[in-house]
Amino acid sequence: MGKLERNRVIMSWTFVIIPTFFILLFYFYPMVQAFWLSLHTGAGVNLTFTGFDNYRRLFSDQAFIAALTNTFIFLVFQIPLMIILALVFSVILNQKTLKLKGIFRTLVFLPSITSLVAYSLVFRYLFSNNGIVNQILMGINLIDSPVLWLGDPFWARVLIIIAITWRWTGYNMIFYLSALQNVSPSIYEAARIDGASAVQQFFKITIPMLRPVILFTSITSTIGTLQLFDEPMNLTGGGPGNATTTLSQYIYNLSFQFTPNFGYASAVSYTIVVFVVILSAIQFRLGRERK
Repeated sequence: MGKLERNRVIMSWTFVIIPTFFILLFYFYPMVQAFWLSLHTGAGVNLTFTGFDNYRRLFSDQAFIAALTNTFIFLVFQIPLMIILALVFSVILNQKTLKLKGIFRTLVFLPSITSLVAYSLVFRYLFSNNGIVNQILMGINLIDSPVLWLGDPFWARVLIIIAITWRWTGYNMIFYLSALQNVSPSIYEAARIDGASAVQQFFKITIPMLRPVILFTSITSTIGTLQLFDEPMNLTGGGPGNATTTLSQYIYNLSFQFTPNFGYASAVSYTIVVFVVILSAIQFRLGRERK
């Protein structure tokens, strides 16, 4: 092996080893430490090894069960709604005849770059008892009295779903829009010649063509929803009661709001890891190409 070839090999391995080292240091090492911490109870240096007691405690912890239930409610209702809206917006904004497409795309995407805290506070004001939303709904006679968006468990969950959908629909739309622009227009033209309607084209052409992107966005959205924290924390504070408390917020409460128990908080955080792995595997299974 010549000197030049040897230098290339060394440089190639350098580019591989350095990122791998930092990934191990900042990702895998904290994961191992968190798992070891989950086998202890207490806070700070006052930790006591308890084995898997923290994991057994999960099954009898009503606050954990409530947080898990709320998280899956948001997961089941919000992600399909967001993906469907993102698909519809991407198809509409990909039309060649649509004027001012750049402005409309920017308006749909804009919520995804707004501050999480800022938009949560704006939503809190808009959906308050005397907020603009209730005033509009009463003004058009859809309701007789203000909806308790922040005080009723059902409507508080609906508000969280509305807020998340508003913020992240445009983000997912960009992925679909980029993928659609790589689909040859001749495919749709051939479908129109064969008499396919717009709805048939959407289900028979668009969705199959976007299958890999839909799989990607569904997995990333699932991971994001399982880690949902900002909206419940800033909009409802996890209330009323525990009606909107999520797993991430419960971890925060265990670590900083209640009597600190970092070991149990780590055990709760590992349930998120388990659900991410299980749901991602299911989505890969359902979303893979069929021969």
